[in-house]
Amino acid sequence: MSASTMRAFVLTGPGHGAVHEVPVPVAAAGEVVVTVDRAGVCGTDVELFTGELAYLKTGHSSYPLRPGHEWCGRVTAVGDGVDPAWLDRRVMGDTMLGDQVCRRCRRGQQHVCEERQEVGIRGDRPGALAEQLAVPVWSLHELPDSVDPALGALVEPGGNAWRAAQAAGVVPGDRALVIGPGTIGLLTAMFLRAAGAEVHLLGITAPSLDFARGLGFADAWTPETLPDLPFGAVVDASTAAGSPAVALDLVEPAGRVVCIGIAGTPSTIDTRTLLLKDVTAVGILLASPGLAATIAAYGAGEVDPRPLVAATVGLAQVGTVLAGGRPEGSGAGPKVHVDPRLRV
Repeated sequence: MSASTMRAFVLTGPGHGAVHEVPVPVAAAGEVVVTVDRAGVCGTDVELFTGELAYLKTGHSSYPLRPGHEWCGRVTAVGDGVDPAWLDRRVMGDTMLGDQVCRRCRRGQQHVCEERQEVGIRGDRPGALAEQLAVPVWSLHELPDSVDPALGALVEPGGNAWRAAQAAGVVPGDRALVIGPGTIGLLTAMFLRAAGAEVHLLGITAPSLDFARGLGFADAWTPETLPDLPFGAVVDASTAAGSPAVALDLVEPAGRVVCIGIAGTPSTIDTRTLLLKDVTAVGILLASPGLAATIAAYGAGEVDPRPLVAATVGLAQVGTVLAGGRPEGSGAGPKVHVDPRLRV
């Protein structure tokens, strides 16, 4: 590797990916280059690997591409117009890069900008499963010393979960149910617990429910064992097409249903039930409005999701992880992190 190239994981087609030598990024005007300390492997990355992500069919994404959108690192170069004070700061960044000029962006809703890029996903914006990446300076969030690299790479999924917990509208003493004890479901459960709610989890597999209990969520159930209790809020964090209907059936009248999981096929609900139960239903797309609050919660120790990380590997093992493999010596958690500096 020369000073002009770096290592990055590149997807060249469905089921095909490897570590390549690619040109190092250069900071354009208004951008910075970040040296990546840690990056998370996400379900979206898996869908890019398998070819199932809808963006590949709509043309918003195409191969070859460089995935990775859950990351943290240190600013090592700045482009024209960027304050040099950013150099050497520890940061993470927003995945959703709106055009900054449309009505939605002007309202602070760049995560739903029609012309947005998404780091490592959409619009040919290379991702963070690499030694370095370039991003706009406006997308950065500085990390305090109390947020270490493992926490820093969990800010992006945490921002999703924080928003879901906020949308649930719980107050201390409320009872909430989270469907799907994966990364987002468990993070949402942590934020709901921090808000004072009595949190229940609904899952299918014994290992995932045992892991949730090990995090202090004693009320972890299967559909067969779920008690008949009133739930003021139900968060669907699963990928099952039938889960939104289950959430609507389980929520109390005048309660709230939050949908943050997404299925590969359309989900349907009976809107008569929605209306007659006077339920508020909310959809959550990604983390943008919740990143600052998530950093603050991690930094203050209100939520500590580091037990979710089962292993930290090098770029050479990314392909195996995307194909469903578990790194040797992995813990029970659902998340795998990548340290691009590791050569194993």
